[in-house]
Amino acid sequence: MLSRFSQELQRLDEMGQRRSLHHILHDGAYVIKDGARMLNLSGNDYLGLAAEEKKPYEGELYGSASSRLLTGNYEIYDRLENAMAKTFGREAALVFNSGYHMNTGILPALADDHTLVIADKLVHASMIDGIRLSRCKFERFRHNDLNHLKKILQKSAGDYESVIVMAESIYSMDGDIADLRGLVALKKQFPQVMLYIDEAHGIGVRGQNGLGLAEETGTIQDIDFLLGTFGKALGSMGGYIICDAVIKEYLVNKCRSLIFSTALPPLTMSFNMHIFTTLPTLGEKRRMLDEYATLLRKSIEDLGYPMPSESHIVPLLIGDNHKTIQVAEQLQKLGYYVLPIRPPTVPAGTSRLRFSLTSATPVASLIKDLQEILVHYAI
Repeated sequence: MLSRFSQELQRLDEMGQRRSLHHILHDGAYVIKDGARMLNLSGNDYLGLAAEEKKPYEGELYGSASSRLLTGNYEIYDRLENAMAKTFGREAALVFNSGYHMNTGILPALADDHTLVIADKLVHASMIDGIRLSRCKFERFRHNDLNHLKKILQKSAGDYESVIVMAESIYSMDGDIADLRGLVALKKQFPQVMLYIDEAHGIGVRGQNGLGLAEETGTIQDIDFLLGTFGKALGSMGGYIICDAVIKEYLVNKCRSLIFSTALPPLTMSFNMHIFTTLPTLGEKRRMLDEYATLLRKSIEDLGYPMPSESHIVPLLIGDNHKTIQVAEQLQKLGYYVLPIRPPTVPAGTSRLRFSLTSATPVASLIKDLQEILVHYAI
C-alpha cells in the first residue's frame, strides 16, 4: 500500500523537486545548518526585527486558552485593533491567528451563490484555498493583466450581486507588484466590485509609515478588504484585515477560522502592538532595504537574466531544476542560506533562487560571489 508513495517520492527526486525539512539553528540574521553558519536569505524578516533580541513583556500571559468569543478576547486585542483602524484611517481592524487562517476564513464567510470571485492567476495558496472552501463561482485573470480582468468584468459582473477581485500587493515568487491604482479605477467602473488585497509582503516595507503599497499609492480608502500579516516584516505572528465596521462584525459572527480557533496569546499581541506603533520610525531600515534590492536587481539584470521584481524579493530565474539546486548549493558553501524554488511552487521551466533581502544584507559581497558562481558554471 505504501509503495505508491515511495514511487512518487522517487519520481520527485529524479525531477529535482523532492523537498525535505531542514534542521537549522537561528543566530540573529544567520542560520546554522550542518555546522555551517550562513546569512539567511530565505526568510521574510525584511526589516530584521525578528532577529533582534527581545525581552518578554512582564505580566503578559504566554497562552490564551480560549477562542476570542469565549474568554480569549483580552484587552490588548481591542487596543491593537483600535490603533490599527485609526492609523489606517478606516473604521475597523480584525486580527487573525495567521495569514492562512485569515485567507481561508474570510472568503467563505463573505461569499455566497450570488458572489463571483475573480483572482489574479498568482495569488497565494491560502487565497486559493479560501476560494475553494467558499464554493462560489470564480474565475482567474492573467497575472497583473488588468485588460483581461476588465474583459471578465464586462462579461460577467452584471450577473452577480457582488464581485470580489483578489490580488496581492507584492507577489512572493517574482517580487513584482500589483497596479493598485489601476485596480481601484476598474472597481469604480463596476458598482458590484469589491477589492480584496493581501499586503503580506508590503506591510512594513512600503509606504512612508510602513503601511504597505496601499499607503504608497494612496489607495487605502478604496480597498474594501485590506489584509496583511505580522509574520513577515513585522517579525511576529498573526494576520489582520482593515475594513468597514459592518464587515468586522459580520466576520466575528460568520468566519469559522476566527470563531473556532484559540486566540493568539496576549504576549504575542503585546509585541504586535509594539511593532505596529514603531513602524513610522523605521524609515531608514526601509530605505536601506530598497537600496540593497535595487543594487541586486540591477546586477542580475546586467548578467542577462530577466528581472520581474520591483521589490525587496529578488528572483534569479534559472529554469532547470538541477542547475538551480547546483547554484543554491554553491552559495550555501560560501555562507548564504538560499534555497531553490521549483515546481509546483512555480511554473515548470521557471525554477529559481529567491533572494529575500533584509535591511542588513551585505549585498555587495553577495553580488560578487553570485556573479563568480554564474560565470564559473556558465549558467
